[in-house]
Amino acid sequence: MTASATAAPALALHGIHKRFGGTVALDGASLVVQPGTLHALLGENGAGKTTLMRVAFGMVRADAGSIALEGAERRWRSSADAIAAGVGMVHQHFLLVGAMTVAENVALGGRGFVGGFNPARSTERVRQLGAETGLVLDPTARAGELPVGAQQRLEILKALFRDARVLILDEPTAVLPPREAQELYRWLRGFVARGRTVVLITHKVREALAVADAVTVLRRGRTVLEGPAAGLAEGAVVQALLGSRAPPIADEAGAPGTTAGEVVLDISGVSVVDDRGVLRLSEATLAIRSGEIVGVAGVEGAGHAELLRVLAGRLSPAAGTVRLPRRIGFVPEDRLRDALIPTMTLVENFALRDAGLARGIMPWSQYVARTHAAVRAHDVRSGEVTSSAATLSGGNQQKFVLARELEDASDALIVEHPTRGLDIRAAADVLARLRAARSAGVAIVVSSNDLDEVLAIADRIVVCFEGRLVPVVCNAEAVARAMVGLA
Repeated sequence: MTASATAAPALALHGIHKRFGGTVALDGASLVVQPGTLHALLGENGAGKTTLMRVAFGMVRADAGSIALEGAERRWRSSADAIAAGVGMVHQHFLLVGAMTVAENVALGGRGFVGGFNPARSTERVRQLGAETGLVLDPTARAGELPVGAQQRLEILKALFRDARVLILDEPTAVLPPREAQELYRWLRGFVARGRTVVLITHKVREALAVADAVTVLRRGRTVLEGPAAGLAEGAVVQALLGSRAPPIADEAGAPGTTAGEVVLDISGVSVVDDRGVLRLSEATLAIRSGEIVGVAGVEGAGHAELLRVLAGRLSPAAGTVRLPRRIGFVPEDRLRDALIPTMTLVENFALRDAGLARGIMPWSQYVARTHAAVRAHDVRSGEVTSSAATLSGGNQQKFVLARELEDASDALIVEHPTRGLDIRAAADVLARLRAARSAGVAIVVSSNDLDEVLAIADRIVVCFEGRLVPVVCNAEAVARAMVGLA
């Protein structure tokens, strides 16, 4: 560390509370970052890391708590206030205007831009920053045409253009290959050596301990560990991330693995490349049998979202072979965006299941009967099946989607975050339905941010880490270690 022991913290957040509706995102969280240091902020998905840093950056207003920058208490009205005070944030999903040049993106939102854009001045400033920092980019290049590593550098240049003294990076290596990740970490170490400060949001324990001066761990919105990285063992950090785990819930629908039959879903050597040209899934091989539930775990950007969409037949791989059954149910993470049309009736939404196969005149009377039967069988609390999907509660929307995707003896079912946003009763019902479907011979793949949930329902588990599949035993610590690259 380069900071003096008596210097005021570069950034300090104390007692931060934030609730989104019925969800408690932050429950008295704290973070103290010394100047001239690289501070790693770790935690599972949903632990509150990004929300806490958005509070620090003025994007989210806390319900309670305090923010201090370089010893002075602050109250941000917006991100503009934080930027003006010297706080910069590089988001996990880049906020670039692809049709604009590097110089234009750097100047956009900068101090004085409202007074008029000066192309020559901005171009020269980009070149100057590149010479000073080593983050060299062509000022005239279109942002949308840059490779992902260059886009990452552009986001950092945007913050430096605004003279950021505290730089927050949200999962910066999630989109970078190992070599570029190493280059970024070398640059960050040089940045803090010059007296600046970095907060690094990450899931990767080993990398955090290798590059950071200090570590803070959040779990369920609370700060559970903080201290110098040099004094922390990997096991202690993993334990803080994991907390005390309840044993898997007993399976009332039959012992795991006893009904597994023939292979239903089979992929071999599958690779997926995203729109930016980033390899998201690398040579994945996996077979799922009838009558089993396979849990898939991974931190955001690890490749599990792409894996599930390949298995659901929603995404074509760049390489490899895929063998899928004809009828695959898919319950996506965002039911309102990807599974339902809220303004349409339940009957119309039910008919969406067959939309790709239907021909000729729609047999609406049949769909009304099928919708009634599914609603009754899955205890979907609704008015009439002619009511819009928007009138259902979130839990009943989830049960309705699950009922639709399981209807007519699907061979396989792919489910993302099956109980997200559900109350205890609805969550228990959804898990019971999945167990019953497994007992009926359906091949099921489940992914969830709630590791306890995956452990409670899965017969076996695979972890995605940096695009690779890692088989693990159904053990909380083994899965958690594999998720952060310690397997």
